[in-house]
Amino acid sequence: MDDNDGLEVRKWEDLDTDILIKIFKSFDIFEITSGVARVCSAWRTAACDPMIWNTLDLSLMKSNFIKIPLEPHVYVDCRSDKTLTRVLKLCLSLSHGCINTMIFHFNLYVSDDHLTYTAERTPQLKRLVLPAWNRIKKTGMCKAIQCWKNLESLTMASIANPSHFMQEISYNCTNLRELKVMGPVDHAFAATLSSYVPELKVLSVRCTTLLREVLIFLLDEIRNLEVLNISHCLLIDVPPPPAPKKLMKQLDQTILQKASRLRKFLTCIDDSCIMCQRTRTDEGFMRWYKYEENIWKNDELPETLSTMQLELQVLLPWQRLKLRFADVNIIPSSDFEEVVILSVCAHIRISAGFKSKLD
Repeated sequence: MDDNDGLEVRKWEDLDTDILIKIFKSFDIFEITSGVARVCSAWRTAACDPMIWNTLDLSLMKSNFIKIPLEPHVYVDCRSDKTLTRVLKLCLSLSHGCINTMIFHFNLYVSDDHLTYTAERTPQLKRLVLPAWNRIKKTGMCKAIQCWKNLESLTMASIANPSHFMQEISYNCTNLRELKVMGPVDHAFAATLSSYVPELKVLSVRCTTLLREVLIFLLDEIRNLEVLNISHCLLIDVPPPPAPKKLMKQLDQTILQKASRLRKFLTCIDDSCIMCQRTRTDEGFMRWYKYEENIWKNDELPETLSTMQLELQVLLPWQRLKLRFADVNIIPSSDFEEVVILSVCAHIRISAGFKSKLD
């Protein structure tokens, strides 16, 4: 008790755990691993709460790399690998196996060791966004898949000879229903999907090159498919020789008739569309690094794969409160806890950072 003002002074470690959890949920991956859990036992308890670790978003991390002509076509600086290893160890230690969704940046090149270490400690994983597979060998990916029995949604790179991987998916991930492929899907890839994941319900193949015959094959052979997204694709028709291949400007009646069985068929072939223009400029191989940060995460599927966009809206409470303060000069009682949480975030960030430097 302070004799000067008669007010009780509470310590930061006495802050209500529920409030701490809500504060920590607003932190990014660097802030939550910067030393928050080492401030005191109360903060560590809050930092380990499953509500914080439902999603592990590593999309803020990028590898320091250079492209090389030989496989795996990228060379990653060892310091970059060590940083990723440290962050993964901290996150997986705090999460205690509670992670359901994991998102990697398209320029974060994980190794087999990174992937295996992560998979063994995320047995509850349901959704994986892993766009960069350059450094992952077939054995490493298959070993990881064996750990993810509950996987329901996968965002992956377009890979050559995918049959072995998809076969492993069919053995271990019987709940997989959503697939997003970032890159071209050729006839071999489509045939693999129909053979090993026939129960697939949602498929997104956007901003890439897609042959008309492959599209028709997907519509015919994946009989359980309900939602198909081919927005901004370069749809190419390859007629019998000697006729040349041509870029389709619109969908023909055969495609539309076969797609009519779907619950949703999402397309965009429009010269005025900026994403269609970018796909043409990049010749069907999107160079995402040239464009807005995080645009690679976008998807036209509102209730399925594109729910990742909800992860990016953690600051919306600030915006809502600013609008309310502009209209009224009082704090609504329903927002009082929100105001308290946001007002102490900066202080906690500073405290955790100071503690980390001391360590």
